[in-house]
Amino acid sequence: MRIVLVGPPGAGKGTQAVRLAEKLRIPHISTGDLFRANISRQTELGKLAKSYMDAGNLVPDEVTIGMAKDRMEQPDAENGFLLDGFPRTVAQAEALDRLLQEENIRLDAVLDLEAPEDEVVKRIAGRRICRNDSSHVFHVSYNAPSTEGVCDVCGGELYQRDDDSEDTVRKRLEVYHSQTEPIIDYYKAQGLVVTISSMGPVGEVTQRALGALKREDAAQ
Repeated sequence: MRIVLVGPPGAGKGTQAVRLAEKLRIPHISTGDLFRANISRQTELGKLAKSYMDAGNLVPDEVTIGMAKDRMEQPDAENGFLLDGFPRTVAQAEALDRLLQEENIRLDAVLDLEAPEDEVVKRIAGRRICRNDSSHVFHVSYNAPSTEGVCDVCGGELYQRDDDSEDTVRKRLEVYHSQTEPIIDYYKAQGLVVTISSMGPVGEVTQRALGALKREDAAQ
């Protein structure tokens, strides 16, 4: 299957993308990984992206699309892929459609993970990270440390990242609503959108997503 995963910050896209790609045996293609891989390998696109990033500018769509095109042409993506973080805008979605049409392939589904805005804010703003090891992550409501402000694993100080403050989260949501959410309507017009709730245990959400994708695939 060829899938685009969308949803607001805090909906669990990263977690579900990894799990779904593994279950469906297709590569998980995230924009973050694309940038890191191209910059690390010092590809022409990576060098170009880095020049924009170093200057504090947004990387142009054509650079991101070029990276995505290269990745989707790899052998492991021949039978499908899961795009996470791309496309982010209608312009990028249109460019992706043109790219796929050139290859005579099409998307099978756009999986929309829904989460109430207050829940998104609660999920993100409640995160606390260990200063000693950023892989030690806690949550004030869902995974609280035994002692407030202290990492259970190493005893390090727990802190809230600037990006996780409530004001920042709400600004990120505003950007999502204005820039990324419109692609849902764009893909709805093509009959590709499958919407599920991202609430509940991680494994339950994964099974919910797999069931919805299976039904969408059977309907085509």
